[in-house]
Amino acid sequence: MDLKKLDIDYMETNNILDDARNIIDSSLNYAYHHVNVALIKRNWLLGYRIYKEELKDTRSENYGLQIIKKLSLDLTKIYGKGFTKTNLYNYLSFYKAFPNIFHSVRGKSSRLLTWTHYRILLQVHDDEARNWYLNEAIRETWSCRVLQRNINTQYYYRLLKSHKKALVKKEMIEKTKNFDDYKLEFIKSPVIAEFLGYRNNSSFTENDLETSIINNLQKFMMELGKGYAFVGRQEHLHTEMNDYYIDLVFYNYILKCFVLIDLKVGKITHQDIGQMDMYIRMYDELKKDKSDNPTIGIVLCTKTDEDIAKYSIINDNDKLFMAKYKLYLPTIDELKREIEYQKNMFYLEN
Repeated sequence: MDLKKLDIDYMETNNILDDARNIIDSSLNYAYHHVNVALIKRNWLLGYRIYKEELKDTRSENYGLQIIKKLSLDLTKIYGKGFTKTNLYNYLSFYKAFPNIFHSVRGKSSRLLTWTHYRILLQVHDDEARNWYLNEAIRETWSCRVLQRNINTQYYYRLLKSHKKALVKKEMIEKTKNFDDYKLEFIKSPVIAEFLGYRNNSSFTENDLETSIINNLQKFMMELGKGYAFVGRQEHLHTEMNDYYIDLVFYNYILKCFVLIDLKVGKITHQDIGQMDMYIRMYDELKKDKSDNPTIGIVLCTKTDEDIAKYSIINDNDKLFMAKYKLYLPTIDELKREIEYQKNMFYLEN
């Protein structure tokens, strides 16, 4: 029998366990690769079809969004979860960003990344930068986590401006050397499970999810490198009436103010905003020094496909401080991307 015809890597040794593991891992890789290619082709074709429909009425500014909204409702009725407005919009963006993707690989799929890679690449709106990240991810076999980290930290632009490119690259490699876990990120991908129609039976709680995101948000804020110093987690505020706990507290020495972060699992409410305003007032009264600027609060929610970041209102600040506030705080888009990414990684691990 010609074992090469099976398309599964097989090399027999004297150790049956090693051989069995090699067979299983090779089979998983083979299955994943082909399912991934089918997933990418499906998403690209859906984006292409939406784009063609969108061209039927270029005069209406919101026509494309109307198409996506109706198509999402119809597909969800037929196929269930997986065809949200956000996903369909991502497919359309995928086609627009990579209209010639299958021409560029000359009919072969060996140079295709995973769908999660492409979804991360869509965060980059600069065509030149996006193509650079794409080529580097392929050439250096970056995992999704490495790619996301490099985009978040402006790796392309830092390399471009640096006179010591080797040092910038060395730093990136050092900080991402523990990021890669092939089986975790690829074999257990929930995107693949969803594509095949499987459902995961998860026993984790909302508190587990919240804890995981908060742990990684702390690292994310520190990695932004915009003057953040970590103060504490579950920071305790005590009054005569009650005890309160704030998820994360930072101090920004450029803004000269405290930054409070509160995370909510689910949809954000007016009560959540009111609670953060109360935290800010309490923190200003109990913790803030006279030389500090007023405290800033960020409320995050983790509702699927509706990740929201809400900033507290800053009162009694001059325009100069407002300009710095906008410059040194992470943007809403950065926070939304980080929440979505950490949710995906949490689901992978569970």
